[in-house]
Amino acid sequence: MLKQLLPTLLLFLKGIAMGAADVVPGVSGGTVAFITGIYQELLDSIRSISPKLWGVWRRDGVVAVWQKVNGTFMCALLAGIAVSIVSLARVISHLLTNYPEHLWSFFFGLILVSSWIIARQIQDRRPLQWLGLFAGAGFAYWITLISPAEALVSEWFIFVSGSIAICAMILPGISGSFILLLFGMYGHVITAIKTMDIVFLAIFAAGCMAGLLSFSHLLSWMFKRFYDLTLAILTGFMLGSLNKVWPWKYTVSTRTNSHGIEVPLVQDNVLPSQFEMLNAQDSHVVACVVLMVLGFVSVYILERGFRASTDSAA
Repeated sequence: MLKQLLPTLLLFLKGIAMGAADVVPGVSGGTVAFITGIYQELLDSIRSISPKLWGVWRRDGVVAVWQKVNGTFMCALLAGIAVSIVSLARVISHLLTNYPEHLWSFFFGLILVSSWIIARQIQDRRPLQWLGLFAGAGFAYWITLISPAEALVSEWFIFVSGSIAICAMILPGISGSFILLLFGMYGHVITAIKTMDIVFLAIFAAGCMAGLLSFSHLLSWMFKRFYDLTLAILTGFMLGSLNKVWPWKYTVSTRTNSHGIEVPLVQDNVLPSQFEMLNAQDSHVVACVVLMVLGFVSVYILERGFRASTDSAA
């Protein structure tokens, strides 16, 4: 019995890891899916959800529909993601407020090793792939320079934010939370999860579903036709996004958000020594470097562990 449940439990744990990654700006749940070997199955399962399922249900029944959408796989994964997001929302919010340098250092290590792992999958390294890598890095770096907007929280914008953010969440290297941050929606989404705002979350989930069903087809086509180029672009995007998660920043200007709270508007990356001088506070450089290494090692061990389990199974 336990042996039969083990694959489902493993999927649930992978879902927890994906949910944890998707909560934080700068880390992608798609990256976790990619390095744990379930990415292609995830895309194929999402693509199977279409109006054609109605015909399958009428012709062959509920069991056939369950098999068509890979129901056990999706339910185990989504359950893990949901549990992770709900349980970690408060923790991440607290850490971002009280220990930003420590948290961003950990994220920096996560993204750095994830970009290296994805880059290793590129087999054809011709000039076109290098061009894609530099283009992705340049585009991501440019995005990190954009000041986050303060969004007008309306129903249509919640829906649109969800549909775009979910596309980023399933891409290795692109963080949906980071997209929400740029839209000025990250704080609103975290608050809605913490307070269980059902109306907000329902509209956001509807947007996510619409974006997921439409974008998965395009993404699957890109991976099948331009696999190496797609990975190169995503690797570049991850490297370019490191500018956003550099731990030590100096706030040049601030703004007051819709809740009357003063938040950073423009920030410059600085060295730890400059951080201490400009902000008159400890840079915690030793702890931050340790957390960077910990983030790097944790993903590396995860990837190596999965690779070893795959080889033994083969």
